[in-house]
Amino acid sequence: MGGESLKEQEINRYWKKIVNTMNDGLMLIGTDGDILMVNRAFEQLTGYKAKEVLGKPCTLLECDACERFIERREKTWWCALFDPGQKDIKRCRCLVKKKDGTYLPALKNASVLRTDRGEALGAVETITDISELDMLDQKVEQLSRQLDGNGDFHGMVGKSLIMQKVIEVVEKAALSDAPVIIYGESGTGKELVARAIHLRGRRRESPYVQLNCAALNEALLESELFGHVKGAFTGAYRHRRGRFEAANGGDIFLDEIGDVPLSIQVKLLRVLEAKPFERVGDHQSISVDVRIITATNKNLEELVAQKRFRDDLFFRINVFPIYLPTLRDRSEDIPLLVNTFIHRLQSQTGKKITGLTRSAMDRFMAYPWPGNVRELRSALEYAFVIAEQGLIGLDHLPPKIVQGRTSITPETLLPDTGNSVEKIELVDALRQSNGNQSQAARILGINRVTVWNRMKKYGIDLRKVLTV
Repeated sequence: MGGESLKEQEINRYWKKIVNTMNDGLMLIGTDGDILMVNRAFEQLTGYKAKEVLGKPCTLLECDACERFIERREKTWWCALFDPGQKDIKRCRCLVKKKDGTYLPALKNASVLRTDRGEALGAVETITDISELDMLDQKVEQLSRQLDGNGDFHGMVGKSLIMQKVIEVVEKAALSDAPVIIYGESGTGKELVARAIHLRGRRRESPYVQLNCAALNEALLESELFGHVKGAFTGAYRHRRGRFEAANGGDIFLDEIGDVPLSIQVKLLRVLEAKPFERVGDHQSISVDVRIITATNKNLEELVAQKRFRDDLFFRINVFPIYLPTLRDRSEDIPLLVNTFIHRLQSQTGKKITGLTRSAMDRFMAYPWPGNVRELRSALEYAFVIAEQGLIGLDHLPPKIVQGRTSITPETLLPDTGNSVEKIELVDALRQSNGNQSQAARILGINRVTVWNRMKKYGIDLRKVLTV
């Protein structure tokens, strides 16, 4: 036993060296909540030197997951960790406030040290930096969104001259750190452009954070952008890092910037001018290094004239404008977009749908697409639900599109017995099959007898159909 005790004494001489080899931060805390010892990793993670925290309460770190009684007795914080009956080991994922005011995403383990009689002596806590885990979560989300697009240039699909010019501008914008603003109607792909700028830029290995400014009310938007501290308002049970803080070192994309209230525009301008900001409910200022990308489907100059958008903020974000064309202005890209989305939907649904009938494609080419690429994609998703196999026809498309403007006049091709979608599709299939009723049936996803019955129903003369 004596030899064992000597060995323990020898080891105890080196315990500081041992704990300083750890990558995780370590704190030894007394039962009164004061910090008794920290290791080097703690200093590196929090920015505090040991002499700055020794003898100070552990609440200095403002961990938002700490379990402690609300009351304070004799200037001592009574942590629930030391309560009789509590488990001696607790783990939590939390935000720890660093010396510079920023939050460190951390995994914290706390273990109570007790005597042989069960009396608490203190607690040892380790702090693991999980910032990289947060960044990986963001990267996974980015990649999943990028795969959803399945296009030629980071999800952007288009071979038209106007789209090639957009891609050239995107490449140039990515090389700059200047603020970028993307103008375009709803559904033109502003989010894809913003992500492409990030992925092609020098900040691509850093965070990419996005927020739709129109989706939240004023109070929630301020909290989302700049963060809040625990207790800042009813329901603020934990600290929250704002989007700007989460994007530090990288890019932030603010969609629908034209919907930001004037009160928050002031704070946004301050951040863009590289000035510090405060979280909601906090007095400590923090600074971030972020490149801002914004987007809108509104005319900001008109909003400025109407005093609904600050002119100084407008000039600050309008440094590198990118204008996205509507789908009706690049209709030559529609067949390429159709093929891209059909391939994606094939893999998702497993349906053997091979394309569009000629009349369906004609309708797609003639339709004005007020919802742009997003509406086209939704129309194909609708068609994949209705159709079973073969080609997508007019009767598989959303009624709004079927009833829309068209460049074909099928009523001139058939006897005047009504112009149902079913008849138009049958004529189209017969032309494609050169009059072969069995092949026309396969195109339409029906049987040959049904083709014959519909020809009889609509009085279709096969010779006239093939000669028109």
